[in-house]
Amino acid sequence: MANAKQVFLVASGDLRLSANRVCWPAQQAMEKQLEEAIAPLGYELVRAHAYDEDAKHGFIASQRQGLDVFQSLDPDAPLIVAEAVWQYSHHVLPGLTTHRGPILTVANWSGQWPGLVGMLNLNGSLTKAGVGYSTLWSENFTDDYFLSRMRQWLETGKCEHLTEHVGPFSQSLLPDELRAMGAELAATLVRDKAIMGIFDEGCMGMFNAIIPDHLLNPLGVFKERLSQSALYYETTQVSDEEATQVFEWYKKSGFQFHFGEKEEEDLTEQQVLLQCKMYIAALRIADDFGCDTIGIQYQQGLKDLLPASDLVEGTLNSSERPPVKSRDGSRELYPGKPLPHFNEVDECAGLDALLIQRVHAKLDQPIETTLHDLRWGDWDQTKTTDEYVWVFEISGSAPAEHHEGGWAGSEGLRQPPMFFPLGGSSLRGIAKPGEVVWSRIYISEGCLHMDLGRGAAIELPREETERRWNSTTPQWPIMHGVTYGVSRDQMMARHQANHIQVVYATDAENADKALLLRATMAEQLGIHVHLCGTRKSDGTWAEIKTA
Repeated sequence: MANAKQVFLVASGDLRLSANRVCWPAQQAMEKQLEEAIAPLGYELVRAHAYDEDAKHGFIASQRQGLDVFQSLDPDAPLIVAEAVWQYSHHVLPGLTTHRGPILTVANWSGQWPGLVGMLNLNGSLTKAGVGYSTLWSENFTDDYFLSRMRQWLETGKCEHLTEHVGPFSQSLLPDELRAMGAELAATLVRDKAIMGIFDEGCMGMFNAIIPDHLLNPLGVFKERLSQSALYYETTQVSDEEATQVFEWYKKSGFQFHFGEKEEEDLTEQQVLLQCKMYIAALRIADDFGCDTIGIQYQQGLKDLLPASDLVEGTLNSSERPPVKSRDGSRELYPGKPLPHFNEVDECAGLDALLIQRVHAKLDQPIETTLHDLRWGDWDQTKTTDEYVWVFEISGSAPAEHHEGGWAGSEGLRQPPMFFPLGGSSLRGIAKPGEVVWSRIYISEGCLHMDLGRGAAIELPREETERRWNSTTPQWPIMHGVTYGVSRDQMMARHQANHIQVVYATDAENADKALLLRATMAEQLGIHVHLCGTRKSDGTWAEIKTA
């Protein structure tokens, strides 16, 4: 390859050494496929940083290391950011902000390690930072879709995808009644205001998940900046008796814990009792500060002190949940409804959850909501549907109401030791079939934007569900998601986050109505709203007013 042109490669990794070591073989395999894909196009792939013999992996594993790598890299060189695993975007984002050469983010189409999730997080972070980039993905890097666009990027510095599924929202689409209702909801939020409790910002380097105050405050939403150290302290102040009461509530609800004996590998009762204390502590701190929604970072720091927060988060997102009293026992805290929790302190998801709760309450629709990772997708191997089915999957924060059978249809498994050294239970279940609205709030060109679409959670045979779980993370709750009028590649080309927000509606008509009411509320608040795909009936959104 003496005459080959050079393209440089960087690989952002996790901060956790255990994760980087376990996931490194998958990254190696992907890089080899990339190298073989571009060689026939006349290019040589050159790693911009070496394998670390001591660490036993070749990832950029800190922001400092990333800065050092970019200092020795030609700022005008074409650069591929290749991701086969979850990565911390801030490891490479600072260097990418001043890189002048063309940037391409690439992920392998695999559910094994969340490389797709990591790439989407980086994409959303680059968009927020105003950094130009192109993006690509592939199952094996030999398909025409990938190769044609890789050639385009190599030759021009850009590659493009069709996104004709996206259109602007217009309130002229709405009946007068719905438009007035949206204006009322927006005005109420601006007037009465709401508090978003932030238990430490910037989880896992997710720059895209932080909403600057100057964009958030005009909506009537303000941050209460809380500390995870305060959450830890408050957890230690909860009595064993109170924790046992919550634990007994779980068991009486039919929730099944899968216990073992080895703390390092198995879920234990002691881990769950600490999670019960954290649940009580989170509600009490939220009540102290009058929070309308909260987000717990958990990573990094809290993982070294307490079991995973995901059972806590899923319980908070549920309407039916263990009752918690104020410290003096005089009041039940947030009775009969969720205290919306945004996993990994993703403030964009937190704002979305706040709007969802108000819109769906107004329409008497289900108010329980969660984010999921846009983890992976595949065709149904049992051929019970010809729809492309996404794996929406998160580490445990989905509400029990989303699961088939509710609490009795849910179960707790130990969180993977690679990510959660002190264990803790997930809140695992299979999402029930039903109509959903999916969405994402993000930042582009210094403004808040919202993408809204319709879809469904569908039922698949158990063997197909198990295949999907075993291809991703079997300890976590899963939703078999179908997006109306949005293909796999359209979703990947457009979506500006690792996370996707989902909420159920009672039927297709009410799902459409809830989507449009949230759209008009968001637009009244100054958010730029975009409608993605179609309604279930395949009609365009322009038809809604006369439908």
